[in-house]
Amino acid sequence: MTGMNALLEVSGVSVTFDGFRAINNLSFSIAERELRAIIGPNGAGKTTFMDIVTGKTRPDEGKVLWGEKSRSLLGMSEAEIAKAGVGRKFQRPTVFEDQTVQENLLLALRNPRGPLSVLFWRPTKADLARVDELAQEIGLADQLPRKSGELSHGQKQWLEIGMLLAQEPRLLLVDEPAAGMTLGEREHTTTLLKEAARTRAVVVVEHDMDFIRRLDCKVTVLHEGSVLAEGTLDHITKNPQVIEVYLGR
Repeated sequence: MTGMNALLEVSGVSVTFDGFRAINNLSFSIAERELRAIIGPNGAGKTTFMDIVTGKTRPDEGKVLWGEKSRSLLGMSEAEIAKAGVGRKFQRPTVFEDQTVQENLLLALRNPRGPLSVLFWRPTKADLARVDELAQEIGLADQLPRKSGELSHGQKQWLEIGMLLAQEPRLLLVDEPAAGMTLGEREHTTTLLKEAARTRAVVVVEHDMDFIRRLDCKVTVLHEGSVLAEGTLDHITKNPQVIEVYLGR
């Protein structure tokens, strides 16, 4: 893939922690409106990759370029990167448990966030309509008045995805969304992520191979901090190196 149509381009990135090379000359790119799965054994660099893209970790070398103008994300703060359109969902859902589903989604909408504007902010009709739309999209339309703390684990995950979508990111990084979900919840999560990838890029880091098979997308395998293989899941699962370092365990 050329830099021309890449939304995110990671090139020659390395990072070392206390002598351990977590990311080793990592290069790959994500296109606009692409759904991508990233897999690999523990310590392969999956979380560190997300930390670098979101500005949490600074690499020792390499480039991370973003958008049509190929802006470098490396000089930007976490807040600036989020504002530029990179959204990240961690493994454990972080929702405001005492607030309703509707209030959580309203809080997440992209609105002016200065101290005064927050103080006097009242949701407009358009805000409420957008929240209804998001709730529909994540499958929580009938849960809007409920306190978020009462939701199931899966529903909290969907709410958090909804809160990220409310910020209208161009890239959504999702960490192990299937963990701890029931089969029904996992199926709904697959649908939700596939739907989200119609309008933005979605990168899913996951261990669950059945879940990845349902996503039906290109898979990147990381090993020792660099790309070991890339392609469809069928292609990946036949790769002798991938079998040896990951699937054979």
